[in-house]
Amino acid sequence: MVRIMPMASTIRPSLSSFATCRFAPGAISMVNSSSRFNSLHFASNVESQSQRFGLKACKLFRGEGNSKSVKTIVSMAQGSTATTQENALEWVKSDKRRMLHVVYRVGDMDRTIKFYTECLGMKLLRKRDIPEERYTNAFLGYGPEDSHFVIELTYNYGVDKYDIGSGFGHFGIAVDDVAKTVDLIKAKGGTVTREPGPVKGGKSIIAFVEDPDGYKFELIERGPTPEPLCQVMLRVGDLDRAITFYEKAFGMELLRRRDNPEYKYTIAMMGYGPEDKSAVLELTYNYGVTEYDKGNAYAQIAIGTDDVYKTAEAVKLFGGKITREPGPLPGISTKITACLDPDGWKTVFVDNIDFLKELE
Repeated sequence: MVRIMPMASTIRPSLSSFATCRFAPGAISMVNSSSRFNSLHFASNVESQSQRFGLKACKLFRGEGNSKSVKTIVSMAQGSTATTQENALEWVKSDKRRMLHVVYRVGDMDRTIKFYTECLGMKLLRKRDIPEERYTNAFLGYGPEDSHFVIELTYNYGVDKYDIGSGFGHFGIAVDDVAKTVDLIKAKGGTVTREPGPVKGGKSIIAFVEDPDGYKFELIERGPTPEPLCQVMLRVGDLDRAITFYEKAFGMELLRRRDNPEYKYTIAMMGYGPEDKSAVLELTYNYGVTEYDKGNAYAQIAIGTDDVYKTAEAVKLFGGKITREPGPLPGISTKITACLDPDGWKTVFVDNIDFLKELE
């Protein structure tokens, strides 16, 4: 994944044919200018969203001697908004999406690569240095980027330490034998923060280790899987709100939800496929905690999409914040859009075709 840089706004290409929504002369002549402006502005927003998702644009007209009231216009616009959301949700669910990679910053690239390859069994897939921008990227994982969820490490020249914060939780790696993996990591000088044993409130055998920068990895005992790098855990302040957002705006499925009142936390597993075959997002809610410090170490998850423009519109419709409008990155043709979820976690959506071209 290329580095995200600000750019000037670009002309957004047309994605569908549509009729223009027009108001007949005098249709709202009975209202004051302020009300008329607000109503027209609301209807205009609905028209824009309708165009994006291929809806027929509305046509408001008056019959002989009659005129539409502002109340009627607003009511029709609200109905159109609901229809737009339905169409957006339908498109999001049909979009070809996959978690591509997770991005975070490290203080010593060579040291981290050594730990991941020797202790965690990952492969260095590619590495690139951008001296003019003073940073280096390395991509590591358990299979090729075009079919596996991988890690993108970023080293910024001269920065050797970052604050991980309290919001980021851990990454999950599925292994055949947790105890043997822990013994290997200890032999290589790695840090084990939780010895192998059953998870709290469950039966799965897990352990926790830390990499040289302090990022935690949960080792999960599981049979053979096509996606060993299987989880990213983030803490959220409102689990129901987060689940709804990721279902509607991101098209993820709620795979399972588990409440642990004894330990005062609830988790929700979200993703685009079953946990034993796909990488998933683990959302954790700790009772009574609504905000977390995100630090400056963890960056974002990248997700593939067939259309970054439609994706951005859907994110807006369902309560997300666009931090980078959709369009190509400067100097290359890769189209992306970036957004924040309701808790402020960042995600970048990358055009599927452009992403594969990057790997050529």
